[in-house]
Amino acid sequence: MSFDKTKPSTARGEPVRQRVIDAAETLLRQGKAEFSMRDLAAQAQVSFATPFNHFGSKAAIMQALSARRIEEMEARYRAAAPAGDARDRVLAATAIAAGVMLEESAVNRMVMGWLGTPATVPGPLTHSAALWALALGAGDGLGVAGQDQALAALSRHLAFGFRGVLSFWTAGELPEEELEAQACAVAAALLRGCAGDI
Repeated sequence: MSFDKTKPSTARGEPVRQRVIDAAETLLRQGKAEFSMRDLAAQAQVSFATPFNHFGSKAAIMQALSARRIEEMEARYRAAAPAGDARDRVLAATAIAAGVMLEESAVNRMVMGWLGTPATVPGPLTHSAALWALALGAGDGLGVAGQDQALAALSRHLAFGFRGVLSFWTAGELPEEELEAQACAVAAALLRGCAGDI
């Protein structure tokens, strides 16, 4: 039986887990992308072993930071409760997601830079696809054949598209003022390709 270090073994461990994630975020805000696990433990005021016990690796901590951002995107999307059909909701979700990434662009670029490492389960793709599935809803207005299957595929494609735009933004090839517009353009193209007439 293997132990999943991405989840604490009890609910009691969750405050410590969050403290480690908060400490990682603080170090990133200070511009310390190359922080060591020892630096992280000191910042979180926990033993050196604690970050390893809860996450297993620095990559897993960065993936937890990514998941935190996606959760924030989803929370803001739910709070905004955008109206309209699937296209309108997806474009609203895209704008919200881009806004979250731009709020702390330096930190978010560092987090994005780590996401090429092997993912824990569930990884960033699973979290991101869930956001797009929420925005797609029942797919009203898309008019596609095999709607359930198409929506499952489209939510993943939207996740791939948004991540692709973020990767160019992370590398500094896409200016901040273009992030939302380019992410929306990719989402709109995917929606047109799926429905044909959007």
